[in-house]
Amino acid sequence: MQHQRVENLMTEPVVTVQTDTPFKEIVRVLREHAVSATPVLDQDKAVVGVVSEADLLRKEADSEGPARLPVAVHSRRAVREARGKAEGETAGELMTAPAVVVGPGATVGEAARLMERHGVKRLPVVDASGRLRGIVSRCDLLRVYLRPDEAIRAEIRDDLLRRDLWVDPDSLDVRVLDGVVTLAGEMENKTLTSLLVRMVRGVDGVVQVHDRLAFAVDDTKLRPGDAPRPGRRL
Repeated sequence: MQHQRVENLMTEPVVTVQTDTPFKEIVRVLREHAVSATPVLDQDKAVVGVVSEADLLRKEADSEGPARLPVAVHSRRAVREARGKAEGETAGELMTAPAVVVGPGATVGEAARLMERHGVKRLPVVDASGRLRGIVSRCDLLRVYLRPDEAIRAEIRDDLLRRDLWVDPDSLDVRVLDGVVTLAGEMENKTLTSLLVRMVRGVDGVVQVHDRLAFAVDDTKLRPGDAPRPGRRL
């Protein structure tokens, strides 16, 4: 399967600030470009962090004193970080660092897992030297679900069944409606059936898979010497 790569979905060029960009200039940049966060670059143009509206709002939240620290802030380290952002004047002092980044060759699934694991809404896309190539957001990743149903069906039939599994596509009924795939028919064995369902779930744009497949032989229960019944393969 050829999964969508981050480089095909990312936004470029990217709005950025430098480590010495002052607070008010960051606010102006975010507002002018209608973005909620921006990568922070050092003198070598490498990504060193990300500064967001949430980082900037720490100053406003702290304006009425330490008692206004978020309930979620428990550890001393977290308190120090929150206080540092409240007192920060430049992007380097306000940013969240190190930045969670992704390479341009990463798949949509890999990028989505990074976002979920680190609780971030966007990922700067960097090359091997750490230089900024673009930025990818949750919204960008969701674009794969706009993929046409017919393109999904064609990939399942031509790539998964015919090329990868050597199964005649016409031996199964493959239907796709709004990204939901329904598979019906009979396959050679249970292992092959389970493999197909897992592979279809990994196809870009697939929302859900309804498994209506049968199998001729439960090969997970075969004993030595048992011969499987031949199936309809190419």
